[in-house]
Amino acid sequence: MTATTPTTPTAPAAGRPVRPVRRRGGLEKGRRREAAALVMPSLLPILVLSVAPLVMGIALAFTDARLVRHPDYQFVGVDNFVRLADNSFFWDSFRIGMIWAVSVTILQLVLALGLAQLLNAGLRLQGLTRVLALVPWAMPPVVVAIMWKMIYSPNAGPLNAFLGALGLPDDINWLADFSTALPAVIVVGVWVGMPQTTVTLLAGLQQIPGELHEAASMDGAGAWRRFTAVTWPSLRPIIASITSLNFIWNFNSFSLVYVLTEGGPGGRTMLPMLFTYLEAFKNRNIGYAAAMGVVLVVVVVLLLAIYLRSQFRDDRTTTKG
Repeated sequence: MTATTPTTPTAPAAGRPVRPVRRRGGLEKGRRREAAALVMPSLLPILVLSVAPLVMGIALAFTDARLVRHPDYQFVGVDNFVRLADNSFFWDSFRIGMIWAVSVTILQLVLALGLAQLLNAGLRLQGLTRVLALVPWAMPPVVVAIMWKMIYSPNAGPLNAFLGALGLPDDINWLADFSTALPAVIVVGVWVGMPQTTVTLLAGLQQIPGELHEAASMDGAGAWRRFTAVTWPSLRPIIASITSLNFIWNFNSFSLVYVLTEGGPGGRTMLPMLFTYLEAFKNRNIGYAAAMGVVLVVVVVLLLAIYLRSQFRDDRTTTKG
């Protein structure tokens, strides 16, 4: 009786990669269904509340729709956009919107950066100071607008009362004067948006290693030199992100300016979003207002594309580094 020797698996030939055995069947399809089921609850509200109104708005931009009880509108092609190209009032509002967005964004960045530096310096009552800095962010924009409207009141406002106590003119109608309306509204916009920028920059400052500042100090660098050589390069990606987002949010502002001035006086604070709203719900030209909305959406998409491109560039630079 011959003994049988157990067979051993043959080793793969040298140089040949071992191919893993792929499982066939419905495993991948099951995973796809599971992923779709997990995403769908959050995707449906976006489709219903964002994508569908956007598509309907684009469709209405090519019609003569009006806000009436029994709408009966027709397709007019690009007539609304042709009219819009000759509408100097809309382009004036667009110019004012750009001035507003640029001014508010730059001032928010400068003031928030200074405040974040103070909060990061380890001052006394630091926790209380941080809470107070977040108060404007926690207040609804309508409440903020009403509060500042009372502050700017020409008759009983505390701002004019303070100026009068200093011997300065105390009868300025801040929100109704052509020369002061837009600067006054810009101040409110900066006050509202600065906390969010401050918190973001403060988080970035706390991520900078203290050894870098100590090394710069040992090399004889002063405060300004340490800021330009250590702080600013470390915060540059965060500053680029928050500045881009702030500009988009400020350009889309509506409720704050609407409550403060309703676009007045004489259109001096008429932002493009406010102009579009009044055209739709005051003049009832839904189709024409939809064309304005399409133009504004294109502008916002271009700004968002610039922001995403800068983000991807920073990510690639970080990865290579």
